[in-house]
Amino acid sequence: MNEIMRLLHVDPLLLQALREDMPGEDVSTNAVMPCACPGTVDLIAKQDGIVAGLDVFARVFTLLDPATEVEFFCKDGDAVKNGEKLGVVNGDIRVLLSGERVALNYLQRMSGIATYTHEVAALLEGTGITLLDTRKTSPNNRVFEKYAVRVGGGCNHRTGLSDGVLLKDNHIGAAGGVAKAVAMAKAYAPFVRKIEIEVENLDQTREAVEAGADIIMLDNMSDADMRAAVQLIAGRAQTECSGNVTKENIARLKDIGVDFVSSGALTHSAPILDLSMKHLRPLDKEEA
Repeated sequence: MNEIMRLLHVDPLLLQALREDMPGEDVSTNAVMPCACPGTVDLIAKQDGIVAGLDVFARVFTLLDPATEVEFFCKDGDAVKNGEKLGVVNGDIRVLLSGERVALNYLQRMSGIATYTHEVAALLEGTGITLLDTRKTSPNNRVFEKYAVRVGGGCNHRTGLSDGVLLKDNHIGAAGGVAKAVAMAKAYAPFVRKIEIEVENLDQTREAVEAGADIIMLDNMSDADMRAAVQLIAGRAQTECSGNVTKENIARLKDIGVDFVSSGALTHSAPILDLSMKHLRPLDKEEA
């Protein structure tokens, strides 16, 4: 994650997470470690998977103490194995103990998303279909979770409501119909913005094509209806399918003919990758 992204987004979020975990003092650590003491601890993988979020993991510790040193033996996007030593953190033992849970929460979550995304993307390999995430992310963690999707081999849909026009069922209801929603979006949005609209049946698909939508999302439609919708659209708009897409059922979409498949499961249902900080020990004067 580049420096600008860190300054604009990451540091305040990490500090907020640290305040949540440690609103006052770390009572447990201060009880057993009343004074500064140099130490070291290993970062260990306890599952096979794809690692993501190493810079975030390290930043938690350097926010607590800039003198903390973190060395990694892998990089984001690497496949790691159960039992593999991924890195070493050196610094004040109080910092290692106080930052451990927050740092691991980010790294485990992001690595889990990258691992799950990698598995799903592999099922679409060779099809020409682009795998997309959604806005179904945990609050205040979108920047981390969408980054993890990219590390795992997926692509990002819009990051937030300001990024693009996506007219969903409730927008259509508010506007009074598919054609009206598209027309209003065309009148309001800058001409450089593409307009995407969600449809649920073939009648809405036909209306969206005739209204000039740029992207038509086929939402929770049957396989047969999606094939018919792609034929009806006939290249006049890009096509995306969505609706309860998971690792278990995505293979059925390979031959539908859509350009994009979006899956909220990439972020809302990915299990964490089990990682741990182990073998903490003090450093003697020569090692420190």
